[in-house]
Amino acid sequence: MLPACLVLILAADGCASHRPVPGQLSGELTVAQLHSDLAGHKSSVRDIERHYSARLAELDTRGPTLRSVLEVNPDAAAIAATLDAGSADRGPLFGVPVLIKDNIDTADRMLSTAGSLALVDSRPARDAFIVQRLRAAGALILGKTNLSEWANYRSKRSSSGWSGRGGQTRNPYALDRNPCGSSSGSGAAIAADLALVAVGTETDGSITCPASVNGLVGIKPTVGLVSRSGIIPISASQDTAGPMARTVADAATLLTVLAGYDPQDAATAPLRDHPPADYRSFLDAASLKGARIGVMRHYAGFHEEVDAVFERALAVLREHGAVLVDPADIPNAEKLDADEQTVLSYEFKDGINRYLATREGSGPRTLAELIAFNEREAAREMPFFRQELFIDAQATSGLNDAKYREAHERATRLAGREGIDAALAKDHLDALVAPTVGPAWTTDLLNGDHFLGGGVTTPPAVAGYPHLTVPMGAAQGMPVGLSFVGTAWTEGRLISYAYAYEQATHARRAPQFRATLP
Repeated sequence: MLPACLVLILAADGCASHRPVPGQLSGELTVAQLHSDLAGHKSSVRDIERHYSARLAELDTRGPTLRSVLEVNPDAAAIAATLDAGSADRGPLFGVPVLIKDNIDTADRMLSTAGSLALVDSRPARDAFIVQRLRAAGALILGKTNLSEWANYRSKRSSSGWSGRGGQTRNPYALDRNPCGSSSGSGAAIAADLALVAVGTETDGSITCPASVNGLVGIKPTVGLVSRSGIIPISASQDTAGPMARTVADAATLLTVLAGYDPQDAATAPLRDHPPADYRSFLDAASLKGARIGVMRHYAGFHEEVDAVFERALAVLREHGAVLVDPADIPNAEKLDADEQTVLSYEFKDGINRYLATREGSGPRTLAELIAFNEREAAREMPFFRQELFIDAQATSGLNDAKYREAHERATRLAGREGIDAALAKDHLDALVAPTVGPAWTTDLLNGDHFLGGGVTTPPAVAGYPHLTVPMGAAQGMPVGLSFVGTAWTEGRLISYAYAYEQATHARRAPQFRATLP
């Protein structure tokens, strides 16, 4: 049996490290290692649940106080016992501790609030479709992660990782730095080994940015590969859930479970007759040989240390057989921002009104009522930044408005057919690469986020195309990621390239929970 506590050592220099006591699970398990331990009767699912519950208490609630998890599943121990007593028919995530972002509905004793106090008195009627798939695959759902409230769609001056329910999430690599958003809690928690994998969501950068600055693999899938039903929406044309993990193999396993046709989400219709692949089949360490990869130079050059890490990454790709076309920039990339913001504003009002109407219990039923709640509860909900994006969205006039329709058509065309697809076609490329985003910035609740880089997230987000980030290295000890971008439905190809790069470099390093950079 495993001990019920974790020894946490705070070093004299302010760094924290976690040291397992005898008999405890060794750190940073993978799904394959966990399944091997279960098959060999070295541990049980109940042992695994105790271990991670102890880590959550010691690292998230106490110790470094990451504030990455809003609530622990009160039924986790019972679920673990049920899994231990179950049949031999075990799914691909059997016994695997999973954390899910708090904008994903669960019809259990946990809340589903997008981090907002406005939704604590209402509940979803059913599990999100992807939560149903997680349960069917044998996952051990440990809890709900903190996030940038309303998935970072409330204010133009927000601090990523802050929510009214959970406060400010911290980056485990340096506690005064930001975990990026909006899947901030999912990123920080998996980096800190509070679970094996987590589910994040992205509209533009909300999986890939927190994955990059927390040293993780993050996959933003093609819109339609993963159902959005039961996920609190921002944009029907850009929203998607996706995996966040410490290894490409674990991310591929989680994506295999999440992906699938859902009659309640029309975007998944292409999967009805063509089910998605088992993405574990793309884990090929030799896949870079002969691959034609374009270098998006216009997304580099913002930080000399990131540039140096990026050049080393490109050298690795060449050494393992990739043919690099450098530069291979995306046409029209600088023309997307204004149209994207118009689309999000219109789609948010439409989507959030539809979603709120499905909640059971008391609480806001419309965006207008949500805005009024925030004004009444301004001391708790808006102590640092306000709700300009909500107010802008409330002023929109519906999805039949010509302004919306023109912006949507133009943005998707410029990002997709005349953007990413044009760049790939011009030089017969298989994928594009760039630095994902700069190192994590210091958290600033007064002034909000201050990014360096990160523009690479927008074209695939607007086009609805896949975007994968994998650990590339570090700048002054802070992780930075390497982005692989492709056309629609090419997740398998991107996974294969990222896996080959990961196996060649093993660039990820575990966090040390430093108070600040030296």
